[in-house]
Amino acid sequence: MLHIVNGDSTAETLQRTQIKGEIFSFKDTLINGPAPAVQTADEWRNVRIQHLTETYGLQKEFVEREFLAQEGKLRSAAKHEETVLWFEHDLFCQLNLLYLLDWFSNAELPETQLSLINVGEFPGRNDFRGLGELTPDELASLFPTREPVTDAHLNLGSKAWQAFCASDPTRIELLLDSDTSALPFLSAALTAHLERFPSTENGLGRIEQKCLKLIADGLKQFSDLFSKFWTEEKTYGLGDAQLWSILLSLSAVREPLFRMSNSPSSEFTPEAAKKASFEITESGYSVLATEADFISLNGIDQWLGGVHLSSEKKVWRWHNDARRLVLA
Repeated sequence: MLHIVNGDSTAETLQRTQIKGEIFSFKDTLINGPAPAVQTADEWRNVRIQHLTETYGLQKEFVEREFLAQEGKLRSAAKHEETVLWFEHDLFCQLNLLYLLDWFSNAELPETQLSLINVGEFPGRNDFRGLGELTPDELASLFPTREPVTDAHLNLGSKAWQAFCASDPTRIELLLDSDTSALPFLSAALTAHLERFPSTENGLGRIEQKCLKLIADGLKQFSDLFSKFWTEEKTYGLGDAQLWSILLSLSAVREPLFRMSNSPSSEFTPEAAKKASFEITESGYSVLATEADFISLNGIDQWLGGVHLSSEKKVWRWHNDARRLVLA
């Protein structure tokens, strides 16, 4: 039996249970960076390796080994009687699940039962954040609830993944107008993804808007900001390194919305996160009040899934009142 889990924390807990099988932690962070539609595995690997090395300061050779090992582990699923996917409700997790469902929809698994654990709550945990916070006994209790992955799961997962990777994000809107009940957390997760696109009001996505608001409200330390963000924006499931990267996109620009001080490096490390403090700028206040537009001030060069937002062309923006994307 092969268990594919979303994160090392869940993997470590699962190892402490009596559940048998090989455990593999899916490592990519598909919520961030380019995820364009490509023709070959080599192209995909190269795109993601470049993003991970540049964003997180990882060694290219290490990341490449991790990707090759991941691809090998997925291919090995055909050697197991059962492969179980352990995932949860947030966007971070759902995107990785979509990638796997798309991958398995094209795989030959004649002797393998593919199963799914896909949860958004747990009894007794009113503030459930994910599988990684469960105890070994709690995690093990989910194993009997796993359901067989059906054609409905695979077809919807593949369609949703292709929509996420498309250069036209309205494909996601079309998908959300269809039946997504086979994956009950998909609709909320992909809607939260669309809200990451720059707002028509001030050029900030929902995540950036929330971060700037928290800083303006006095949360100047990264640890406080990250904790508050997690409490109020559970839908995203961002890790500290991912949120740090988003914060840099607001400060390391021509007209920064806040300034970061006391950090020994702009690269994410536990020490940098512990020491960093933030102070909103006049531009930050103006953008927060919708008196200025972040893209007008700084331009844009950002990937959201398969969409490359660039100052050189019209930009897809989120119109919150209309609850849809517009090209402006």
